[in-house]
Amino acid sequence: MTKNITKKMTEKEKIALLEDMLELEEGVLTPEMELSAIDEYDSMAKLSLIVLFDDECNKKLTGEEIRTFKTVGDILTSMGE
Repeated sequence: MTKNITKKMTEKEKIALLEDMLELEEGVLTPEMELSAIDEYDSMAKLSLIVLFDDECNKKLTGEEIRTFKTVGDILTSMGE
């Protein structure tokens, strides 16, 4: 279930959204984690990330932007506040 978040999200809340999107256990992701080390971060996850940004952050994410992401922290930074 998605909802538009009008309040600022904490880093923990952003990570929880990513873990849910990737169907990972809570507490698995860290900002320092390399995306290439996450088996679940595949082409379908990248499409889901575009939807997540639109639904939760009210931001449009492009494939070009996604290609610049190297770590979970890069995604968190792009999600903004």
